[in-house]
Amino acid sequence: MLSRVAASFYWLSRYIERSDGILRMLKINYNASQDSVQEFTWAPVLRIFSGHDEDLEAKLESNSRAVLKYMITDKTNPNSILTIITLARENARSVQEHIPKDLWQCLNEYYHTVKATNFDVRVKREDPIGLLDELIKQVMLYYGTAEITMERGQSRSFMNIGKYLERAIQSIDILDVKFGPINNNPNLLTDITYWKYLLLSIGGYELYLKTYRDGLEAQNVIEQVILNNDFPRSVIYSVNNIQRYFDRLRNNSNANTYREISFDIGKLQSNIKYSSVKSISEVGLHQFLTLVKDDLYNIGNSLNEYYFANS
Repeated sequence: MLSRVAASFYWLSRYIERSDGILRMLKINYNASQDSVQEFTWAPVLRIFSGHDEDLEAKLESNSRAVLKYMITDKTNPNSILTIITLARENARSVQEHIPKDLWQCLNEYYHTVKATNFDVRVKREDPIGLLDELIKQVMLYYGTAEITMERGQSRSFMNIGKYLERAIQSIDILDVKFGPINNNPNLLTDITYWKYLLLSIGGYELYLKTYRDGLEAQNVIEQVILNNDFPRSVIYSVNNIQRYFDRLRNNSNANTYREISFDIGKLQSNIKYSSVKSISEVGLHQFLTLVKDDLYNIGNSLNEYYFANS
């Protein structure tokens, strides 16, 4: 497969996964803003997806509609849904002959929904939850179509590597940002609502209730988001799938390169697999998450260098 084609599949999938994560966080955090959650702020969402811009946070954090507009339709925001889906569509267009027609149509419909001239107005006037659900369903339709129509070959492997790399980074960022305020406000450790909304934002609340019987506790949240093999958005689940789909790229022509990257993935996989909440706490949660994220970025950089020809 041409490096340009492989890169397009990889980034197409990363952008779609990023949009899914943003939409789900916006939905849950908008609900939280309406429920008068103690000390609610949009700052964590803006920090995860727009960088640490204090001026931006001060401008938007108390205005939910303004945050939604900035995160969904603002053309100046490099991580707005409009910007991301435009980039995803450009990557899909460059490999259109390699993807099923149904998948292209799903992506195109998603793009035109956000691109519609009246969508900005709808964000200001309509129920935000309904609008966010509309976009989340577009992502779900895309993933379902990809699952039943994509050929089980290299293209799908690159797509899934991109998806799970992006998902692992998102879960790490969300956990890191949410645990940060605890240092200044220890009362959050026992704030059930705080942990509930964290889990809801990554689709893990129902599984948590089935797994843990002793209520919402910070240590259990850490275990689920990082170490739970059955949670589709946990870090270990994502890294396991990066390894799984990378294994399918092995062939005689790339043996040396494959071994180098496979070693890095396996090392990260073992580091997480043989960790526990206790060992993570001894290292420090922020330090542990930072090291894992650095390893994920290194894997992404290696893929870019060896498979995508720095494209």
